[in-house]
Amino acid sequence: MDMKRTRNILAVAVFLLVVLIGVPWLIEATGRLDLYYTLTSVALLSIASAGVWVTFYIGRINIGQGAFALMGGYVSAILVVQYGVSFWLTLPLAGLFCAAASVLIGLPILRLRGVYFAMVTLVLTEVARLLALALPITNGAKGMVSIPLPGGISIFGLTILPDFATLANPRPAFYLVSVVMMVLCFAALYRLVHSRIGKLCQSLQQNEELASSIGVNIAYLRVIAYAISSFLGGIGGAMFVAISQSIYPSSFTVTDSVNFMLNCFLGGLGHVFGPMIGTFVLYFGWDFLFETGEFQLLIFSSVLIALMLFLPNGLLSLRLFGKKQG
Repeated sequence: MDMKRTRNILAVAVFLLVVLIGVPWLIEATGRLDLYYTLTSVALLSIASAGVWVTFYIGRINIGQGAFALMGGYVSAILVVQYGVSFWLTLPLAGLFCAAASVLIGLPILRLRGVYFAMVTLVLTEVARLLALALPITNGAKGMVSIPLPGGISIFGLTILPDFATLANPRPAFYLVSVVMMVLCFAALYRLVHSRIGKLCQSLQQNEELASSIGVNIAYLRVIAYAISSFLGGIGGAMFVAISQSIYPSSFTVTDSVNFMLNCFLGGLGHVFGPMIGTFVLYFGWDFLFETGEFQLLIFSSVLIALMLFLPNGLLSLRLFGKKQG
């Protein structure tokens, strides 16, 4: 057990060194500064995908994460632009707003299962888009543009984060903040899954009736899991708005919701870090096939289908096969 814990700590330390020091050094050395935005996007998309994974963990297929990413983005943008609230304060507020909204939405729809729940969540993204078009506070189809960059954070005169507007190139700062957010997100998710609540949530995935018969409050757990899922979608969307400095009703669509779900499938639904791996492979895989032109979608879809057929438990299941053979 001690050996396993040491190995896990070592793996985490190596990962942190790579993403926080190694990757920025390589980017600066090669001059590929565009990769900062690319890798920042991967980090934020993996956070939103992690939220979808949480709902899979309780046995629900969630195709509506785009709705909460859009909602979180607008909450942050409105607070920053119209009320002058610091972005760093709007970040958790956006997540909490989405979590509260998900409780109201989830109470009736979480009773549904399988394809019925999936279809309702799929509609949520379109509903969120139409609301963003219709509400005056969101500025309709014009969207919200020229959103100020995040300001600095200082504690007792010590600068924790600089004012992004004063930086010659804020992309490295956005990258570091997004990666730290991703690490904290998956660390919390790992802790949750291995806690008592996590084990109870897993029981819902296996057999809700049996879990209920032994005294598990399944309605409470479903709502809590959905609220956590929506919170992650909200902060991911809010961070995207800060980077792009704009948001439109089409910023997050049904396609994004489907991709969030695919990230979980591709990485592995049985693995906490599946959404992170799936997002990385899906994002770079699509770009890698760009050179194939009109065959890009055909090849991409064929590869995904093949992976689902031969690796139904996701890419991370390869490690398990290796263990069995060893």
